[in-house]
Amino acid sequence: MRLLVVEDDGRLADLLARSLRETGYAVDVARDGEAAISQVVMNDYDGIILDVALPKKDGLAVSREIRGRGNPVPILMLTARDAVRDRVSGLDAGADDYLTKPFDLEELHARVRALLRRMPELSPSRITVADLIVDSSGQTASRAGQPLNLTTKEYVLLAYLARNAGRVVSRTELVSHVWDENHDPLTNAVEVYINRLRKKVDTGHAPLIHTRRGSGYMLSERPEGDPTPAPESGR
Repeated sequence: MRLLVVEDDGRLADLLARSLRETGYAVDVARDGEAAISQVVMNDYDGIILDVALPKKDGLAVSREIRGRGNPVPILMLTARDAVRDRVSGLDAGADDYLTKPFDLEELHARVRALLRRMPELSPSRITVADLIVDSSGQTASRAGQPLNLTTKEYVLLAYLARNAGRVVSRTELVSHVWDENHDPLTNAVEVYINRLRKKVDTGHAPLIHTRRGSGYMLSERPEGDPTPAPESGR
């Protein structure tokens, strides 16, 4: 999942970005409101962590502009103000949740997870494709009952493919949701990680990860090119 952190305090922005990346998110950072709007226009984010007190354009204005563009991306607003009227102002501006500074990183992570779960396409915490199980609650995966030893990036890539099982996912889409702005589009990182996943997921089993040449990749229990039913899911 790709997140945008909008925070003008450099130390806090770096702390949040580092903490979220360690948890498996791809994270971009904007230091002012105008930069935040530019990032949202250019990139497809799964969630935004947005400070209220920003230079050039405050968080309330940023949130209103994002909503005015018809973008439903979940927004967690951060502020040092804890008065009821301030929380109401943030929610009225389009924020989905509100967290007062100072806050605990564990709580911020929990709120981000809660916001992402509200998105219909992300709601299942457990996705099953054939004998592969991807469990987002513990960020684990297993095949035929055996745990898969995945790195954080490998898990995030597999989870995105699982949420879109049966559909061809383009390389561009994978880069947009699994990698952040530091990714070099000229590298073959996507292909490298797909190959790593194949070795861990498909070795000794019927292939689930398929390449559609010129189109992208698909996670499916059917042979390449065949339609496949929607994955089973449950909480």
